[in-house]
Amino acid sequence: MSAERVFVDTNVLAYLFDDSEPKKQAKARKLLEGETREIFVSTQVLQELYVSLTKGRDPITTPEVAEEAVRAAAGYSVVQIDVALVIAAIEASRKHRLSFWDALIVRAASHGDCGTLLSEDLNDGQVIDGVTVENPFA
Repeated sequence: MSAERVFVDTNVLAYLFDDSEPKKQAKARKLLEGETREIFVSTQVLQELYVSLTKGRDPITTPEVAEEAVRAAAGYSVVQIDVALVIAAIEASRKHRLSFWDALIVRAASHGDCGTLLSEDLNDGQVIDGVTVENPFA
């Protein structure tokens, strides 16, 4: 029997480095370090992770640490964003009234055959195209 697959959104990974959110940071660490399910991310998540960790006047961390974070996250199973997924996300965005970026995350999770999407950006318990959203910080 294969391990359950779970897709991890950018915000969960970013909290690993966010000292301004100690409770969420601890929860993200516990969740990912103790995870027994197969973890998936997408190339979109890798890009967003670097940007979210380095953006603004008071970034969460340095570009060097952010690069290491991306390299570490790339060690999970990675769903490549391609033209077909972009088109599918456009359709999902219209169908489910989601932002394009959220729809792309959902479609990547579905493409990776993940039953669960860990994210705080969507409604906890919401099921979209067979993927159940779980907000680990709720």
